[in-house]
Amino acid sequence: MESDKNTAVISVIGKDRVGIIAGVSALLCKNNININDISQTILDDIFTMIMLVDLKDNDIENSDITEQLNKLGEELGVAITIQHTDLFNRMHRI
Repeated sequence: MESDKNTAVISVIGKDRVGIIAGVSALLCKNNININDISQTILDDIFTMIMLVDLKDNDIENSDITEQLNKLGEELGVAITIQHTDLFNRMHRI
């Protein structure tokens, strides 16, 4: 995998509704953040999505993308988190 400093994991969890994937994808596109991989599912009425994104060409500060994702999450009624993959890997090591 490419250097962990250039990648992040975005997770989205909440009640399913129209426009979640479109909203998150549009925000990432607007900031020149590429989606390398994506997995999503709906369990009963709960939407879950995990994205691996490439930050190397982004046009925004990390704190600003976190703020924008939080605001979008509020608008969509979902929780959105972003973590650099190196931090994510350290937190999930057994």
